[in-house]
Amino acid sequence: MAKKKVSTPTAPANKKAAQQKPVVKDFRPVASNRKAHFDYEILERYEAGISLTGTEIKSIRAGKIDLRDSYARASGGEMWLHNAYIAPYDPASLNNHDPKRNRKLLLHRAEIQQMTGAAAEKGLTIVALRVYIKHHVAKVELGMARGKR
Repeated sequence: MAKKKVSTPTAPANKKAAQQKPVVKDFRPVASNRKAHFDYEILERYEAGISLTGTEIKSIRAGKIDLRDSYARASGGEMWLHNAYIAPYDPASLNNHDPKRNRKLLLHRAEIQQMTGAAAEKGLTIVALRVYIKHHVAKVELGMARGKR
């Protein structure tokens, strides 16, 4: 007895459905600086990458980061994140990082010049607003801020 072969269409009947890409959620918030929204008026926002060591990224993925009182400052044509606390990674007790070290921020040169110019001219502060994972990379959202008090 021969079985009848049933064919299934490989292409969708609607061409528009074939062109649409599936929605992939590859954005995961890790930490936010809620105090910054209370103390500052946020005027402009920037996204920057962070240069991290192996144990730091593991701690960030575990959510062990505190952005309270953290800010960014330009030094030597580079932007640095100050006062951000990333807890030591417990399984790597021997080769751990310094929790309070300054971390280099990855920005375009034009963005750094624009931010430092506005901060110096208008008396603004560059504060860290939140840290998130985007496409498997840690990012920090910076805000040009004016103090409310």
